[in-house]
Amino acid sequence: MSRPELRLSSSVFRANIDAVRARVAPSTLMLVLKDDAYGHGLSWAVETAVDAGVTWFGSYDIRTGLAVRRIAGGDARIFAWVTSTDAEIDDALMQRLDLGVGTSDYLRRIVARAAALGTSARVHLKIDTGLHRNGILPDDWAAAVADARDAERAGLVELEGVWSHIAEASDADDDVAQEAFLDAVRVVGETGETPAALHLTASAASWWRPELRGTVSRIGAFCYGIRSAEGPELDGILPAASLVASVTGIHGDEVTIGIGSFDGLPSTLSGSRVGTPGGARVISSVGHTESTVEGWATAQIGDEVVVFGAGTQGETSATTLAERIDTVGEEILTRLTPRVRRVVAD
Repeated sequence: MSRPELRLSSSVFRANIDAVRARVAPSTLMLVLKDDAYGHGLSWAVETAVDAGVTWFGSYDIRTGLAVRRIAGGDARIFAWVTSTDAEIDDALMQRLDLGVGTSDYLRRIVARAAALGTSARVHLKIDTGLHRNGILPDDWAAAVADARDAERAGLVELEGVWSHIAEASDADDDVAQEAFLDAVRVVGETGETPAALHLTASAASWWRPELRGTVSRIGAFCYGIRSAEGPELDGILPAASLVASVTGIHGDEVTIGIGSFDGLPSTLSGSRVGTPGGARVISSVGHTESTVEGWATAQIGDEVVVFGAGTQGETSATTLAERIDTVGEEILTRLTPRVRRVVAD
């Protein structure tokens, strides 16, 4: 093994998906794929999820959504929520992506592009429930809904959903956000049929607060086995990836392994444990292309060292590694560079 590898377990990923779906039922899972499927690789994640029966995907941006369409085919529902250019909107409309709309201006642009192309847009209106991460303000909500309904009657919009983000900072704050969300849904229902897709919660709230779930739950990290930092372990959920590097040199009581900060490994990880053929050992330092690890008596060039991975004597997941440097598991995974090969292990 000349390069470090992120080894992906399709069986674990499918089992995680099954566990999440069972947990959030009857809400439908929307598998979130942002940041190249949290660093795991988009093609592998989509293909495995389709095989597991996933029908809704959250792509974040239109470019990723178009890639998901190519992989998943025409029947998949794909939700892209970042505000985009007119050219991207055109591509999204032609490929029947669902668009998250957080401003009245973005809605007008989408309607204009649908009219120009002679088609209709699948739209999910976003209400700002207090997080202020995009979203139509409550005072402007009724007018935006009216605009969407006018476009719907003209055959330019299909109002498919109402959605929002919540802070997940406290139960009390999230309860207030839910009240605002449900009021927004009520306003929409007073103007016509209530959309089928109502989604407020992401991973943590979907898992722990069933009363907040809508008809759809947007979940990314937990499906990949990335639990919340400092949060409890999740029933039925395991890390879908292990990070492995090989021994490249032996220097007295220390060995070097072929992974470093140029591969995306944080240079602040000194003191973290790794799994070796000789048991758990500590990272002494992280260099540009190699890292130094405490040695063991039988160490040989080419020995595999597990930087993190389930069932090892070192760090069991990207999250346990991340907690050592006060960050989250997503950051460890998404900063890994292309030099770290993504390898399907099973």
